[in-house]
Amino acid sequence: MKIIDLSKPIKYNKSDPWFMRVKIKHKPHHKAKWLIRLFGLPFKLFPKGFIGWADDTIQKMGVHSTTHIDAPWHYGPTCEGKPAKTIDQIPLEWCFGEGLVIDMVHKPDFEAITVEDIEGFLKKNDLEIKAGMIVLIKTGRDKFNGTKDFHKIGTGMSAAATEWLIDRGIKVMGIDSWGWDLPLPYLIKKAKETSNPDLFWEAHLVGTNKEYCHMEQLVNLESLPYRGFKVAVFPLKIVGASAAPARVVAIMD
Repeated sequence: MKIIDLSKPIKYNKSDPWFMRVKIKHKPHHKAKWLIRLFGLPFKLFPKGFIGWADDTIQKMGVHSTTHIDAPWHYGPTCEGKPAKTIDQIPLEWCFGEGLVIDMVHKPDFEAITVEDIEGFLKKNDLEIKAGMIVLIKTGRDKFNGTKDFHKIGTGMSAAATEWLIDRGIKVMGIDSWGWDLPLPYLIKKAKETSNPDLFWEAHLVGTNKEYCHMEQLVNLESLPYRGFKVAVFPLKIVGASAAPARVVAIMD
């Protein structure tokens, strides 16, 4: 069995924009000895060679700051006329399944991925979408992950393409760009220029009518074949949250 990590390392990176920046405090082993002493264990009763335990504190990390999976609650308070699921309510059965890579590396920045793009790729490579698959959209933009412009560039999914996948039984899908839609700053700019209220966040908002989850900020999709592997994407069980960091991996026998 071979396991390929599709998750971004969680660490402080000064090049990340402020809304993505992670801050972690690492506590060395010797700091813990005073805490143990306060718990009542005299230094003389410490095990031989024991100097304390290492510990770490996540001081700042948004649930969307790194490789993560969005819950329907992120898209809106209701989905299909019912309260939208938060991340702790996502069925774990959705989070493990046969994987499929859709290669959209050729798509230019700011041009949305269409149904025709996906159908053409599947036909060219003799691939089939099956219900319950976890579909991964490869754009190659993960090479910019960790740079200050990561959220400003790339392609993204259209609403129609997102809905097309959902209608074929796909509950979990993911992308190696910063976001599922076209880049957020670009969408804001174009919405202002065109006065089009339907342009902003169109792919995300499919999730207010049809239930699904998507992953963002995947990495290493270039290491995968188009098919022949499984994907595990188990989110942290954060009660009431709109998303959660996940260790996303591909598993090949």
